[in-house]
Amino acid sequence: MTVKIKKCSREDLQVLQEISIETFNDTFKEQNSPENMQAYMERAFNAEQLEKELANSSSEFFFICFHEEPAGYLKVNMNDAQSEKMSDESLEIERIYIRNKFQRKGLGKYLINQAMGIAISHNKKMIWLGVWEKNENAIDFYKKMGFIQTGAHSFYMGDEEQIDLIMSRTLE
Repeated sequence: MTVKIKKCSREDLQVLQEISIETFNDTFKEQNSPENMQAYMERAFNAEQLEKELANSSSEFFFICFHEEPAGYLKVNMNDAQSEKMSDESLEIERIYIRNKFQRKGLGKYLINQAMGIAISHNKKMIWLGVWEKNENAIDFYKKMGFIQTGAHSFYMGDEEQIDLIMSRTLE
């Protein structure tokens, strides 16, 4: 199994956008209205928004490639780029998106380990993420990776308010 992790740059914008839309749609379309899905994806994954996120020095994106093919990506945030007010000693995993055909191959573990390595290299004491309360597969995965629920916050899918569980893990 050949797995490589590569930091994304501005030149990766189109592939990043394609993976974002594909994975988000595949994961959430069955449980949300088409209108709310469309509204969210147009806001979150338009080229201008992704370009702004790529340019933020407190955020980093990494592709994970499986046999040279982009299989998904990781987005981490530090400092004021975090989507919730957290301490300066924390790092947020904002996105772990894996394409359907690459799921169940252990790629999520690679990305969690990448995030932990980044956190440790920046002297962070904790990593955290938000996960939709109805995304049971993801919640189970994060629990296996040592995360525990430490809170919750609102997430808006179009005009619908949903609840994301805040899960965190202390780093040693």
